Amino acid sequence: MNSNSPLAEKLRPKTLDQVLGQEHLTGKNGPIRKMLENDTLNSLIFWGPPGTGKTTLAEIISETSGRKFYKLSAVSSGVKDIREIIDEAKKQNLFSGKSPILFIDEIHRFNKSQQDSLLHAVEKGWVVLMGATTENPSFEVVSALLSRSQVYILKALGYEKLEELIDISLHKYNQDSHTDFIIKDNEALIQYSGGDARKLINAVENVLNQFKNSEKKEIDNEDVLSVLQETMALYDKNGEQHYDIISAFIKSMRGSDPNGAVYWLARMLVGGEDIKFIARRMLILASEDIGLANPNALVMANNCFQAINVIGNPEARIILSQTAVYLAVSPKSNSTYVAINDAISMVKKTGNLPVPLHLRNAPTKLMKDLDYGKDYGYAHSYEGNFIDLEFLPEELKGSSFYKPGNNSTENKIADQLKKKWKDKY
Repeated sequence: MNSNSPLAEKLRPKTLDQVLGQEHLTGKNGPIRKMLENDTLNSLIFWGPPGTGKTTLAEIISETSGRKFYKLSAVSSGVKDIREIIDEAKKQNLFSGKSPILFIDEIHRFNKSQQDSLLHAVEKGWVVLMGATTENPSFEVVSALLSRSQVYILKALGYEKLEELIDISLHKYNQDSHTDFIIKDNEALIQYSGGDARKLINAVENVLNQFKNSEKKEIDNEDVLSVLQETMALYDKNGEQHYDIISAFIKSMRGSDPNGAVYWLARMLVGGEDIKFIARRMLILASEDIGLANPNALVMANNCFQAINVIGNPEARIILSQTAVYLAVSPKSNSTYVAINDAISMVKKTGNLPVPLHLRNAPTKLMKDLDYGKDYGYAHSYEGNFIDLEFLPEELKGSSFYKPGNNSTENKIADQLKKKWKDKY
């Protein structure tokens, strides 16, 4: 390879073993590896964020399977370009016996007629289609083409993989440039990359190039920011700051401050925090800190978690913000959180207390003769669907774990419990 080639091109993986962060596809039992081992190639659509290796995987599959590789960009290509390649592919089939690969970058940008023009060639096996998209193919790829393709999801590189990539890039740069740079800090480079491997490698190369003719050998976060000209709130996703900021986020919502909640949410988003991690923590808060004061909070948080998995970044920020504000302004109650903790504590103290006879099931005559189920009253057979029974073991009779919180919803619950149970609640 030309010594003047960009570092990202020099480091482009040539085999599946060199691909970082997609082991679920390329590992020992990964479907892509199995496909190549069995030489059974299907049409594929790679869905994932920028810089995760969609194009690289397609090229590796082509090289490993011994198939000719055609590449089009949906941004600059039309139906005419597709037909020309399909005509050439049909001729190629006559000589090699293997269908060539037609790779379409940003396939989601093709309109319906452009996508439909691929169908016949895919059905006839004249080409093996491989598409790359950053958008959900369920929404952006026509159903007929989608049904003929296997969708593989590529994951954004995690923090550890990005650190590994910095080390690989640094070693290659030093080797080719005969330098001995040391990168002391990774946070600025990783945050700048946003999980994009190509952007990260380019950033490493740009920064090191700036100091190539200087005396400086150790590169820190300030050096990186000075070159990239980015103002970033550095955020170490594996360090203390990760825990401090999520703590501030949770406490802002618990404290009913939407401004604080949105600010700390923004800090995490700008820092490249995993949006699923954020959504999971809001799910917990919806139950732990809001609970029965607003039961819809858990529904909202769960819908948020589902939605961000469909939408992804950058639009996920809108859904996360809506949910964070909703949770912050919701009335608060930790009554059910306290109830289960107190109940678990009691179980640990008292052990396996026997189930009262009237609460036991009696499917056999022997069990009935032993008074299993005796004196049990079926609630729906009584006025108001209620009967005053003891539902705790004899040793815990009269114990109270759930104490309604002081909010409009639980005040109503408390009134209902008082009417039914008198002094028990």
